[in-house]
Order: sequence, then structure tokens, then C-alpha cells
Amino acid sequence: MLPDKDEPSGVGGGQAGPVRSEDPAVTLFRQYLRLRTVHPEPDYDAALQFLDRIALELGLPIKKVEVCPGRVIAIITWTGANPALKSILLNSHTDVVPVYQEHWKYDAFAAIKDEDGNIYGRGTQDMKCVTIQYIEAIRRLKSQGKTLSRTVHMMFVPDEEVGGQKGMEKFVEHPEFKKLNIGFALDEGLANPGESFTVFYGEKNPWWITVTCPGNPGHGSRFVENTAAEKLRRVINTFLDFRETEKKRLNTSECFTLGDVTTVNMTMVKGGLTYNMVPAEMDVSFDLRIPPTVNLQEFEERIKQWCKEAGDGVSYKFAQVGLPAIGFSPMNHTPILLHDHNEFLNEDVFLRGIQVYEQLVASLASVPRLVGEA
Repeated sequence: MLPDKDEPSGVGGGQAGPVRSEDPAVTLFRQYLRLRTVHPEPDYDAALQFLDRIALELGLPIKKVEVCPGRVIAIITWTGANPALKSILLNSHTDVVPVYQEHWKYDAFAAIKDEDGNIYGRGTQDMKCVTIQYIEAIRRLKSQGKTLSRTVHMMFVPDEEVGGQKGMEKFVEHPEFKKLNIGFALDEGLANPGESFTVFYGEKNPWWITVTCPGNPGHGSRFVENTAAEKLRRVINTFLDFRETEKKRLNTSECFTLGDVTTVNMTMVKGGLTYNMVPAEMDVSFDLRIPPTVNLQEFEERIKQWCKEAGDGVSYKFAQVGLPAIGFSPMNHTPILLHDHNEFLNEDVFLRGIQVYEQLVASLASVPRLVGEA
């Protein structure tokens, strides 16, 4: 484990050795990782206080829009030379998924940096790294005295990891969202273990679906007919059979990548109140990621048929919507560990990502007026 930049250190047999001075951007990243914005009770107040401080450091205004009680969208804006042009949105989310600490080698919220410069913590890849990279790229551009044609908005949203119903989904209908005048957006992508960066320009459609199975209730001592659980089993089997089919397609074709197949994962099951009572209703939820090559109407018809085959009254509903964006996180030479145990990012990869965004943001915000723009 390496100390923070201001702590003394020794190496090898107790002999004092040189300490690599930590880049301030890395220090800021580690500070942000220590904020416990983790579900089910994310500390969003801590995140907002952190962003207030960042806005003050950058000398930029910050706007906060409470779209639901306790759910605030924060926007830091760098106004361009021609604010009538469509703006550039740098979007990130402040929340992170839960951890199972017993499977982590370090405290998931201590932002420990090991001897190789790997920083461990929930959100290192998804997506607190990108948040700080945006901030540091803007900081560098401003310090160089750059003037960009287009306005750049850094937006920080809550509840992305639980579907965004109390976050982005509400905000896209808010008048303040329309005022942002967005023409192009960047959002999160994935790490890449190889040399290349991964860019999602035709990203999969995320479908979060809950299937509801009604059935006859009764006492647990009887063979109750036509139960919710029986229908639920058929639904689960059908979805997971399809999952296995897609998995085989991926594994048997040298031409296919993960982006070419539909991923399916069962994520939640609900139903029942007591051991001895057969429930009148049970729910099962799935996370599906559908490639852009799939006809969505036809695929939804398939889901309707699955529900019909499972039994009378089985229905489904969608849980989220989204804003089209280019998905990109500059993390190469990095194993994909988002939502996984021991999530980490190397500090050198993180710092190179700032350079990437510095160039990318400057280029995007300098695109000349396009046809149809005011």
C-alpha cells in the first residue's frame, strides 16, 4: 500500500528511499472515491459539497436542480465564445453499486494505492475516474487560456446505477435540461485489457424488464394449482435458455464480440410474505443489453410471446429510459472490473485519460457552426 503524497515512506529493509510525488489529480480522484455514494443509501450531500468545491476552484458556475426529493442534478458550465451553438455534454453519475467487502483485498472506500500504482475502490472504473478526468481536463484547458467556441457542460447525475428514474429520467423532461442546448454528449464506456480504447458509438440498448406473474394463492400445505411460482419458473427458464443460446453464439464464432450478442442476466426476484402462504403474485427482473443490429419491435414481440406461454395474466414492464450518447472511458491496459470485487484503476492510466479528454473536449467544443445551427 502506498501512502498519500504528504506521508513519509521507506522502501527495502527499512532504508529510506525516494517517494514518488502523487499528482494532484490522483489525490483528488482518491478523495472522490472515499465519498460513500453507494446504494442503497448513497451520500449525495457529500458529492454535492465536493462539486461545490470543484466549481469554486475552476471559477465556473454550478447549477443544481432537485428533480426528486434528495435527488439533485448538478451542472458545472464553461460558457463558450458562441453560446448559441449546440453545447457539449460531459455526463457522469455520482452513485456506485454496492460492495461485498469480504471479497475485497482492501476497504472498498479507502482508495488504497498499491506499490504498482493500482488504486482500489468502488467507482474507480464506474465511473468516478471519468468524473475527475473531465474536471482535470477542463482545469488544464482553462489554465492554458483556451477559448472554446461551444459551451461545455459537466453534468453529475444521481441514481444511474438503479435505473435513473429519480435522476436523468426526470431531468430530461425538465425545462433546465432543454436550456442546456446539447448537441453532442460523452458518457461512460468500458475498460480494455489491450492497447486500444473502446468506444461505443452504436451502444447496446439496455432493457431493464420486470415480469409479473399472478397466480392462485393458498396455504402452503396444499398442492395449489396455477401458482405464480409455476409461471415464474417458466419465465425464468425461457429467459435463461435464451441467455445460453446467445452465450453459445458468442463462444462459437470467432467474428463475434460481446457487442454482437444480447446479454441477459436475472437480477431480482420478489414475492411472498410468509413460509406457509402461497403468494398471489411474484416478480422477476432481468437486465438485457441488446445490440443495435437487433430489431427491437420484433424482440419485444418475442418477450410478449414468452409471457403468454408462461401462463395467464403474465405481464412485463420497462424500468428505464436513456439519453443517446457516445460511450467512452479512456482505460486501456485495464481488466474490466466495473461492478466486480477489487475494482481498480492504475494511476498512470488515469492520468493518460486526462490528456485524452483534454484533446477531445477541445476538439469537440471547437467544431465550427454546423448546418441548421443558430
